[in-house]
Amino acid sequence: MKSARQSKILEIISSCDIETQNQLMEALGRDGVRSTQATVSRDIKELRLVKELSPEGRYRYVAASRDEVADYDQRLRKIFRESVTSYACAQNIIVIKTLPGLASAACATLDSMSIVNLVGTIAGDDTAFLAMKDISSAEHFCRDIEDML
Repeated sequence: MKSARQSKILEIISSCDIETQNQLMEALGRDGVRSTQATVSRDIKELRLVKELSPEGRYRYVAASRDEVADYDQRLRKIFRESVTSYACAQNIIVIKTLPGLASAACATLDSMSIVNLVGTIAGDDTAFLAMKDISSAEHFCRDIEDML
């Protein structure tokens, strides 16, 4: 369902100028795909859609080029490596300490990676909490963090 909806989003933005999430929701609805604003917002983030200026002078959603996506991923991973100062596993929770003000950047990096057993992240100023599905997933991901750093 998600992949079909996201494919439909890409089809819609390639065939007409969509300026807002509401316009995108309406276009999806016309094609028989019901969706909420929150879901459309997540899809836009996951698809890495960006707004560009159209020839008519209005902004519209477009898919980012592969180079832009690769560059974005590399920048996020670099921010992660440079911001994390320590991490620890506490059952199914991983606590990551960062330089001041960078916990949300660390969480954004992890959220963008579509980690299978990552349930969610919460960021403070210099501390991030990662909820994993179970203890073994948390322990395994701590080893992955070591490799990233």
